[in-house]
Amino acid sequence: MGEYRAPKSRTALNDYWWFCLEHVRAYNASWDFYKGMTPGQIEAQLRADTSWQRPSWPLGSIGSGHAWEQDALNDPRRILAAGGVNQGSARGRTASEQTPTELREPMATLGLSWPTTLDQVKTRYKELAKRHHPDANGGDKAAEERLKTINLAYATVRTKLAAEPRLQAAG
Repeated sequence: MGEYRAPKSRTALNDYWWFCLEHVRAYNASWDFYKGMTPGQIEAQLRADTSWQRPSWPLGSIGSGHAWEQDALNDPRRILAAGGVNQGSARGRTASEQTPTELREPMATLGLSWPTTLDQVKTRYKELAKRHHPDANGGDKAAEERLKTINLAYATVRTKLAAEPRLQAAG
C-alpha cells in the first residue's frame, strides 16, 4: 500500500506517485529536480525561488510616494499648511527645494533648473562636453577635471530620470 507521496515531475509538483517507505526512499534518492536543465535555467530557477516564484521589484519603485509628495492634497487657502500637514507639497516651494536632494549638486554642475527632461539634460551635457573637452582647451588639466565632474553629474541625472520617469517634466 502506497502511503508516501513523491512528485511525478518538476513541472507537476502537485501530481504524485504513491509508494511504500522503501520505494519512496529509492525514488527520492534517484530523483533530480534540476536534471536536464542548463546552468542558466538552474540559476533562473534559484533566483525565482528566493521570492517564492512571485515577481519582485526594487524596493520603493512601485507605489512609492505619499499623497503629500504627489501634491494630491489641494489646499488653496493654506489651511493644512498652517498645521504642517501639507508641508510636502511642491506648491509654494522654489525650484531648488523641489529638486530631489540627490540631484541638487549634479543639476547645479550642469547649470540646469528643476523640473527638467532627459532631452534637456542631454542637450546641456553635449554643450558642456564640447566646451570643456581637453582637446578644445589645448590639453588643459583643469578642463579635463571639469569634464570628469560634468560626466559624473550627467550620469547621475540621466540614471535617476531614466529610472523614475515620473520625475521628468512634461515635455
